[in-house]
Amino acid sequence: MNYVGVDYHKRYSVVTCLDEEGREVDTRRLDNRPEEFQEFFHELGGPCRVVLEASRTWGVMFDLLEELGEVESVKLAHPLKVRAIAEAKIKTDKIDAHTLAQLLRADLIPAAYIPGKETRGHKEMVRQRVFLIRTRTRLKNRIHVLLDRLHIPLPAVTDLFGKRGTDYLKKLEVAGVDGEILREDLKLLDALNELIKEAEGEIRKLLGEDRRVEWLLTIPGVGPILAVVIALEIDEIERFLNPGKLAAYAGLVPSTYSSGGKTFHGKLLPMCNKWLRWALLEAAWLAIRQSPYCRAYYDARKRHKGSHTGAVALARRLSEIIWHVWKEQRPYEERPLPRPHRLLKTWTAPAALTAT
Repeated sequence: MNYVGVDYHKRYSVVTCLDEEGREVDTRRLDNRPEEFQEFFHELGGPCRVVLEASRTWGVMFDLLEELGEVESVKLAHPLKVRAIAEAKIKTDKIDAHTLAQLLRADLIPAAYIPGKETRGHKEMVRQRVFLIRTRTRLKNRIHVLLDRLHIPLPAVTDLFGKRGTDYLKKLEVAGVDGEILREDLKLLDALNELIKEAEGEIRKLLGEDRRVEWLLTIPGVGPILAVVIALEIDEIERFLNPGKLAAYAGLVPSTYSSGGKTFHGKLLPMCNKWLRWALLEAAWLAIRQSPYCRAYYDARKRHKGSHTGAVALARRLSEIIWHVWKEQRPYEERPLPRPHRLLKTWTAPAALTAT
């Protein structure tokens, strides 16, 4: 068996191969082209186990390696945990590749979760839709600033960017550069609306009959898009042994430092799935308006810690609800509100959250 470490970069990779005794078989710098990797592994001969670190574009290299006939398995290493195990004063691409191969041979790789290729494609589609929404929000804010700067009165409509509001904006006669900027921004807004509509249609087509999405839609604050985001980012609920593990993965628990009998809790965990945390926080703000239980839970914490902490606590509670709903494969059903003091027991009151 050969053990291969891949230090992956944008244009090239450094690969090191070790045998079962830990002796170096070969080390090369390869351009990130399929034919170069095919030649390298063909020359090695025999089965190979491969490891590479998770990075911004790890999926491309992972798929390339997985398709090679000589590669028996590919592991994805968690970069921060690898650094904690094998921190070096001297750091080069060759040393990194050699270290990865040695850790793989010793079965010490802190592996990161690898979603399937189809799931990764769906996630990119949903993230594109989120990007378009954020871009549209920035554009709307820009138009508001322009109108405020010119002291243009707003029409009596509930949504300035609805049909009536948009018609009003298009009929405005604004002279000079500002008028041209407004016309360009409105054209861009129309284009973004069309792209968002197309993206949402594709998402519904791909995941419309997903049972996970159906269960998540029964949870307060979770709409169609948030349900899809949560389902794809979690992917498999079995990898979380309990609700606390899921909350930590979403970055909804505080960092903790304990030493000498003293314990300090700091900010939320920085290393987390930022998309899942965003979705749960968005759902929390919506759930406050939709669910009496969620409203009471939020108010109980807001009273002592403030609105932001209250929303984070509710987002964590929603992650616990999601774990129970998904694990038990049943819709969420809200029970009558518990006594007020029960709402303050974050860790020991799952009965009010779980599905029935």
